[in-house]
Amino acid sequence: MRGLLPLALVLWLLSLRSVPLDEMRDLGLLQVLPALFWVALLLLTLGFCLALSDRRTHGAWLTGYLLGLIALIHATPTLLYPTLRYSWAWKHLAVVDAMMRHGGEVPNANKFSVYNDWPGFFQLNALFLRATGLDSAVGYAAWTPAFANALLLAPLLLLYRCVTRDRRLVWGAAWIFYSCSWVGQDYFAPQTFAFLLFLAVIALVFRQLPSSALPRPDPRRRGGWPPTLLAAVVVLVAAVVVSHPLTPLMLISALVALSFPRRNRPVVLPLLGATVALTAVWDTTVARSYISEHIGNLTQSLVQPDRNVTAGLAPLGDAAPGQILLSWIDRGLSATVVVLAVAGFLVRPWTRRTGLPLLAVAPIPLLAVNAYGGEMLFRAYLFALPAAAFLVAALLLPSDGRRFAPRTLVVYPVFLALLGGLVFGYYGKEAVNRFTPGEVAAARYVTEHAPPDSTIIMLTSDVPGIDMGYDRHPRIELAYQDPHDTRRLVDHPVAGVTAFAYGATEERPAYLILSRAQDMNGYLTGSLPADTSERLKSALADAPGFTRVFADEDAVVYRYVTPRSAGGVP
Repeated sequence: MRGLLPLALVLWLLSLRSVPLDEMRDLGLLQVLPALFWVALLLLTLGFCLALSDRRTHGAWLTGYLLGLIALIHATPTLLYPTLRYSWAWKHLAVVDAMMRHGGEVPNANKFSVYNDWPGFFQLNALFLRATGLDSAVGYAAWTPAFANALLLAPLLLLYRCVTRDRRLVWGAAWIFYSCSWVGQDYFAPQTFAFLLFLAVIALVFRQLPSSALPRPDPRRRGGWPPTLLAAVVVLVAAVVVSHPLTPLMLISALVALSFPRRNRPVVLPLLGATVALTAVWDTTVARSYISEHIGNLTQSLVQPDRNVTAGLAPLGDAAPGQILLSWIDRGLSATVVVLAVAGFLVRPWTRRTGLPLLAVAPIPLLAVNAYGGEMLFRAYLFALPAAAFLVAALLLPSDGRRFAPRTLVVYPVFLALLGGLVFGYYGKEAVNRFTPGEVAAARYVTEHAPPDSTIIMLTSDVPGIDMGYDRHPRIELAYQDPHDTRRLVDHPVAGVTAFAYGATEERPAYLILSRAQDMNGYLTGSLPADTSERLKSALADAPGFTRVFADEDAVVYRYVTPRSAGGVP
């Protein structure tokens, strides 16, 4: 049992020696990771099940297995890729850079203005960079997924230990959480930071609740807050409020749900009042500009609950075949978690007294009132997962004092099935999430050479680092324009580009970036024909006004100045 953990980790590291990343297509890393990687995952899961079945297993070994799972799933892309993974992580680096340059609020932020109203995460990173003398967060941002998931383990274990003393349920629920957390909100982002704080606050709340699920209630739970602890928790809430627009609302919804049992109110209501007050003050002062600008959309969403729920279920007709399969597996894993959690609630009556069922359903009201850019369904799943994972564990690992060893063979395939769904959701889009050094160099060339107010044109947003200086350069993504403009780009590539760069001058030229990740995004999502980039390169070879200024096997940059007629008119 103990030997399986180091063996699995060694096999995992050996499997990463030669992975043909350039061969990734519809299913991302799934189709290029060697068999040794999957053997390591099988052994790691088996070792955990065996360790869980033995009451003599020390907690350090169970911690090791969970940290091993986190490393295997979340550190693999970091170890394989030479650059930071995921385009939104690069965007958040740009926000930190801009706030450092401006000493706070960034002018001309346009669609990035939301970060001016919730700057906590970015200002914290700016403070860290100034304190350490680092030039950029790119070095440690690459390790955020593994590091953030490792930090989540502490509040997860605290939460579960507040409702049961059965160590099998505690550790099994933690394993299930990591096995089903496919949404991918663990990169360098405010949501990652805010979710960690959210879970810490909830765990501390449960620590103070008078729990009737425990056979011998903890004498430290007096039905109230020690003043110093309450002050510390309010500080955590304040950090959530200033860092992310959605998470405070999720926290309020969770606290409202937990306040339904009368015995919980002495603990929950003081914190609920503080959370509502902090959120209201922030949203009506610092974030007022964003709230007032989008109040119409927020109001309209209130009367469209059906659209809010289905907004995250993107149409699959134009997507690549592998992405269609991936989407259905994601939905299947999510549905499986919901079904198993409901079954745990029904079959294990004692779980109803823990407060976790209330926590699991708390995101539903927000799911009904706002689409959150089409992501609310996924965010609701994320915030419900800690509680749902425990209900699933209660179903699979009954707390009845019986020996668990005979059940290992039953639970092991279930754990593997859940992990199978996870790797599809987490690794299936890596062909787009991965960037090559050439793509990074192309973006850096543009941001360093483009004069202020120069227009930057891309097929999609998958250009790593192109948002550096987003306050100085307008950026256009051709795949997401009006359908008429998209058709023009496909039928008449040069006209489709120049329509967005008309009037570009020597002082303020336009730059067009074509790259591997953008091509892959068009293919996987069906937003553009797969040959769009090649047709553009062919058409631009002798197009007037276009000059190729950067070329790499993975990226090309064109500089464009509007040609002038014989009379000097553009």
